[in-house]
Amino acid sequence: MSGCSTLEELWEIIGDRARHPSEESYVSGILTHRKGVDKALEKVGEECTEFLLAAKNTSYERKVSETADLVFHILVALKALDIELDDIFEELESRRR
Repeated sequence: MSGCSTLEELWEIIGDRARHPSEESYVSGILTHRKGVDKALEKVGEECTEFLLAAKNTSYERKVSETADLVFHILVALKALDIELDDIFEELESRRR
């Protein structure tokens, strides 16, 4: 599976959790939290800090793991903010030279 298709599949799962929240779902818990979008943004902040610390001080595997956590939580925050992943891809494509 390519990286882009993995992101797209993950995006679909996050969207499904948003449309069909359940108490067992971690993503649903973030998206329906009483703090609203702030909860998703807090998670991005936490994961960003963990990524930065891993980037400076830990093994390659930990760097990869923390990067994955950050990307995942950014996707959840995008969903909470009603920002479409395709719009992000289009913006990135417009920046290519």
